[in-house]
Parts: sequence; C-alpha cells; structure tokens
Amino acid sequence: MSTLVTTVKDAVKDAMRAKDKPRLGALRLITAEFKKVEVDERIEVDDARALSILDKMTKQRRDSIAQYKEAGRDELAEGEQYEIDVISEFLPEALSEEELAKLVADAVAQSGAAGMQDMGKVMGILKPQVQGRADMAQISQLVKSQLG
Repeated sequence: MSTLVTTVKDAVKDAMRAKDKPRLGALRLITAEFKKVEVDERIEVDDARALSILDKMTKQRRDSIAQYKEAGRDELAEGEQYEIDVISEFLPEALSEEELAKLVADAVAQSGAAGMQDMGKVMGILKPQVQGRADMAQISQLVKSQLG
C-alpha cells in the first residue's frame, strides 16, 4: 500500500476522533475514489496513481466551482473549495512560475520540438514531472507559447 493512501486513511481516523464531519466527508471522498480505481482496474494504488487521482479530483472541483459561481450558487462553490483545500493537503507543493517555465523550456529542448505538431511529445515529458504540482491547462498554455 502506498504511503499516500496510508496518510489519507490516517487522516480519516483523526477526523473521526475529532468529530470533524466536513473534513471527514471530504476525506471519505478521497478514499472512495482510491477504492473505486483499485476495484475497476484491479490494481493497488501506488503514490504516482494516487497523485493522478487527487489531481483529477481537484480539476473536477475547479470545474464545478466555475459552474456554481456562474449559476449564483456560492454556498455550493464554497463546499467544493473546502474539498479542494482538503485534497491539496496531500498534494506536493505547487511549482512556482519560474520552475514551470524552466521545466517547459527543458522539455522543449529535450524533445527537440520544432512546432505545435510536437506538443504531444513535450506534454508527455512534462506530465510525470508536474503531476499534482501544477494545473495541466496552465502547462499546456506555457508549452503553446514556447512552440507557437
């Protein structure tokens, strides 16, 4: 079992002891998602897979927040933001703008990308390096600006 999955399970126990219902609910969403992947794919979730799951959950909640705010449902958006805050506790520290720019430049050089047709190669190099530490949409924009 991965250390990240164990850390989340320990956090669930702590939240239960503290009777922190909102936090417990958010943590249970994470463990349910881990379990779903384990059952669907018949694998044991490792740290890399756990990071990609948490990253996906964060992206889904950001999309929901945008839709809720557009519909004027700020209370629902706040609930989603709370879940993002809990999920982000288990993600590695976010990369700074400078670090992202350097990683993109290095990936472009490493792949020998000449134009937009090589974007897939560059993204393939970057994705494992930034998983859980940066928004892939932001990375995509940086790569486009470098290649375009």
